[in-house]
Order: sequence, then C-alpha cells, then structure tokens
Amino acid sequence: MGLFDLFGSKESAVRRLGQKLVQKYGPPEGRGKAIEQLAQMGTPEALATLCLRFTVRTDVGIQDDEEKDRVREILVEAGPAAAAPVREFLAQQESGVAWGLRVLAALVPPPELLGTVLALLRRLGQEYARDPEKKLVLLSWLQEHPDLLALAPAGGPTHGEALLPLLEDSVDDVRISAARLVSRLPASEEGRAGLIALLLRDRDNARVRGEVLQALADLGADVKGHRPDVEGLLVEPFFLDREGRVKRRGADPRTA
Repeated sequence: MGLFDLFGSKESAVRRLGQKLVQKYGPPEGRGKAIEQLAQMGTPEALATLCLRFTVRTDVGIQDDEEKDRVREILVEAGPAAAAPVREFLAQQESGVAWGLRVLAALVPPPELLGTVLALLRRLGQEYARDPEKKLVLLSWLQEHPDLLALAPAGGPTHGEALLPLLEDSVDDVRISAARLVSRLPASEEGRAGLIALLLRDRDNARVRGEVLQALADLGADVKGHRPDVEGLLVEPFFLDREGRVKRRGADPRTA
C-alpha cells in the first residue's frame, strides 16, 4: 500500500465513523463504538469529527447526554491538540455550540476563550442568519460568565466591536441580549450612543424599550442631546435625573 493509499484509507475511515456518529436514530452501540474509535485515532481530523456528535439530539435524552459528555471528556483529555479542531467546529457549525464552548473553556486560557467568542459574534453580526440560535448561545455564554466579560480578549475584536453591531440585529432577543451585555461594559460614548439609537429605533417595541431603558440605567448613562425624545418614551419606573441620566425607582424585577 502506498503512502497516499494509507492517508486515503484513514480519511475514509474517519468519514465512515463520522456518519455513524450522527445517526440520531441509529443504535447507541454504533455511536459509542465510533466515539471510541475516533478517540483512539486522535488525529486533528478525528477530533474535529468527534465534535459533530454535539450537533444531533437523540430520542433518549440520558443516553444523548452521556455520549456528548464522553466526547467532551475525550476532547479535554486530548489537550492542546483539540483546541484548533474545536475552534473550527465553533466557526462552522450552527448547533452544539454550548458544548463546544465548554470544551474550549477547559483547553485555553480565559482571555483566549473570550477572544474566540467575540470574534464569532463580530462575524455573525456582519452576516444575515435566519436562525439566531448561535448568536443567542454565544451571548448567553457571556451573560453567564461575567468574570470572562471583564477580561481583555487575547487578540481579535474588542467587546464593543463585537457587541455594538448586534444592537441593530433583526431579532428582538439578540438586541436585548446585546444591550444587557453592553450595560455591563465600562461606560463609553460608543455604548451610550448605541443604546440610545436602539431605544429610538424601537420606540414602539415595548419589550425592547424597557430592556434598553434598564441597560441605560445600569450603565449610568445620560441621554444628553436626546432628552426630549427619550422623555417621551419613559415609562414607570424609569425617569431622568437632573443630569439626564436614566434612573429606575425601586428594585430591578429581573434580579428581585
């Protein structure tokens, strides 16, 4: 057997195992065996193929979680060799992203993980996507890891470069999630302007309007230059203080 035949046979084997791996209605024994065989190969291609198990959900929930957790263990045990395949998975796939993030969080330092998440969000903010799931998963990840959000990313876009374009997304939940995250960043003119622009654009959307007013209050931002317009959009319990900052009477019901 020649060298190219050997490489070709390995690639074919990885493809065959990958097909078994994502057969959601296939026997669990077949998927389990494929997982272990790919783990034994340990090549970048095999590790990348293992990630595909995160993209399907089988009917038996317990079995599904166990198989995915086994894949997670294998990838984490592979160490630095798995980092690039997992990043590739996160960049290319629309589902299974939360599992991929769990793996990457165990493989790279937090600033590097943050840089990857922000780079993905910036790219998604520049593209049209019919399904907002991936954006929402990435945004939720940042919301659930405030310690990560507080770091400086290791390379790639800044927080603002990744999050501010999402304030103009076509999906309400994406705009709301982005606004909440912007409110947790250090106060900046770009963040203030982006939130005010969103408030004025979504003046007739009560749900978004309330969230943006809360974000402005959390940020401690003023609305100078837009006070008359913003005053016409205020609803209880929000008001403007003497300096034009958005304030809220009472506790935030989201944390009450």
